[in-house]
Amino acid sequence: MKLEVLVAAVNAAPEELAKRMRLDSDAIIVNQCDHYEYGKFERNDHKIRVFSMAERGVGLSRNTALLHGEGDILLFGDDDICYEEGYADSILEAFEQNPDADGITFNLEVDPRRKTYENTKERRIRFYNYGRYPTYALAVRADSIRRANVCFSLLFGGGARYSNGEDSLFFHDCLKKGLHLYTSTRRIGKEIYRESTWFEGYHEKFFYDRGFLYAHLYGIFAHLWALRFLLAKRAAILTEHSFGEAFSLMCKGIRDGKSRKDCQV
Repeated sequence: MKLEVLVAAVNAAPEELAKRMRLDSDAIIVNQCDHYEYGKFERNDHKIRVFSMAERGVGLSRNTALLHGEGDILLFGDDDICYEEGYADSILEAFEQNPDADGITFNLEVDPRRKTYENTKERRIRFYNYGRYPTYALAVRADSIRRANVCFSLLFGGGARYSNGEDSLFFHDCLKKGLHLYTSTRRIGKEIYRESTWFEGYHEKFFYDRGFLYAHLYGIFAHLWALRFLLAKRAAILTEHSFGEAFSLMCKGIRDGKSRKDCQV
């Protein structure tokens, strides 16, 4: 099997980025910038292809990389990840040891402000716990993803109309299509923390967008998940709005999400 890393980047210098990420496998860099261009170069005898594009949206970047991916195993990556030596062999070995896995999430060292999970044992990912995992920790079998016809939403995520949720939607759709996702305790790299390119604070649109997302993810249980989210995160996120105001905004997003209205905030 061959591993290929699919990197979503913004205004990057591709060869410098490949060096900083310590890419040691084939890779695709989708670089959102101000022009269109295709290029390629080699690093450590591996092929790095670069697709530069002016359109914005992390989902669009990941879909572009998926479309052009040539590896048997595709690892989603961001431009703030630095991979450990031997990451490619470690990932391929995990898939060889688990032939049932269509996708596997791995551990990365991240800033405590962004940490949502740590794999302490190997287990199946289910509908009740998929929301904690980020796409940048996920590797998938290319054939499995293509047979299931799963891709990233262009409606949610950085640079899209609604500001977050593309990761959760991707995991949700994989599970809905019957793909088998697992966790691994192997560590493959670390995040170099930086301020988010897209995040602008816990304002009205943040809570509205989160509600709109929950309508798509949880259906009739969306309001319960909204309450759970606010209760669990209240110390960090209720900096500009009260609990009641935030919940009201999420409920509005849920209503509009269920009726598929455009954003009203």
